[in-house]
Amino acid sequence: MQENWKTSDRMAALDPHISIITLNVNGLSSPIKRHRVAGWIKEQDPTICCLQETHLSAKDKHRLRVKGWKTILQANNEHKKAGVAILISDKVDFKAKQVKRDKEGQFMMIKGALHQEDITLINIYTTNTGLPKYVKQLLTKLKGDINNTIMIVGDLNTPLTPMDRSSRQKVNKEIIELNEKLDQMDLIDIYRTLHPKTAGYTFFSSAHGTFSRIDHILGNKTSLNKFKRVEIISSIFSDH
Repeated sequence: MQENWKTSDRMAALDPHISIITLNVNGLSSPIKRHRVAGWIKEQDPTICCLQETHLSAKDKHRLRVKGWKTILQANNEHKKAGVAILISDKVDFKAKQVKRDKEGQFMMIKGALHQEDITLINIYTTNTGLPKYVKQLLTKLKGDINNTIMIVGDLNTPLTPMDRSSRQKVNKEIIELNEKLDQMDLIDIYRTLHPKTAGYTFFSSAHGTFSRIDHILGNKTSLNKFKRVEIISSIFSDH
């Protein structure tokens, strides 16, 4: 996605005291970039921050540090590709019970208790190849872990509806099948559910001159009342 750039990201608030933010950082190899990302996280002050495309290897994972977010869980690729991370604020009582890491660094799942309430969080980065098919296969693979406490966040690299594209291009067969899979698993796109008529975008393609929303927060239908607000926020230093 080198030819593309992005200026926005998204935050979802579960209640007035818990917030989750997701951001594709497009690489954290540069110390200056890590410093800027850390400053941005401190400014946004989320309870949980999910990053994609960290491009850190296992031996470099110690380089990702943010004061106030001591708990940092990562899934890294040995070739410094992909990479996801979940940062949890020191302000909350979080206890991890289970962690699943993808060896390619494309997803990570954590199960735990946040303020003594169960939470399951999956952070996904989908590369330019496979796209909807990969997400569908991953959901099938993790089906046993997906329950009413689930939140799936990250860069799916896929607009889920025509409304998620400035061109209003119709979704293809693979995206239709992915949406059917989400429906079968009682998963909903939180942003689109709360903003059914809003054309909000998280990514700009300079090659095509189009905007799209390819970063998502998905949740269980039964938990919709827990999401008080979802918004797209500015991030000028990131790919998306």
